[in-house]
Amino acid sequence: SAFKNFLNSPVGPKTTHFWGPVANWGFVVAGLVDLNKPPDMMSSNMTSVMCIYSLLFMRFAWMVQPRNYLLFSCHAANESVQLYHLAR
Repeated sequence: SAFKNFLNSPVGPKTTHFWGPVANWGFVVAGLVDLNKPPDMMSSNMTSVMCIYSLLFMRFAWMVQPRNYLLFSCHAANESVQLYHLAR
C-alpha cells in the first residue's frame, strides 16, 4: 500500500529526514506569530541570521541524498517569513 511504502521510505517517519523538518516548521510558526509584533521589537540581527540559516539548509536539503523536499519547503517558507520581517 502507499502508506506502507511511505512509512518505510528513506525519508519516511522512521528517519531523521522526516522528523527534523517537522520540528523545523516551528521556526515558520514562530515567525508567523511574530507578525503581530511591532517591527521595532524585532531583532534585525537575529532575523538576518535566520535568513542565512534557512538559505544554507535549503541548499543542504537539495544536495543531500535522497533529496529532502520536506526540509527544503520548511526552510523556503521560513526564508519568506524572515525576509518579510526584514522588509518591515
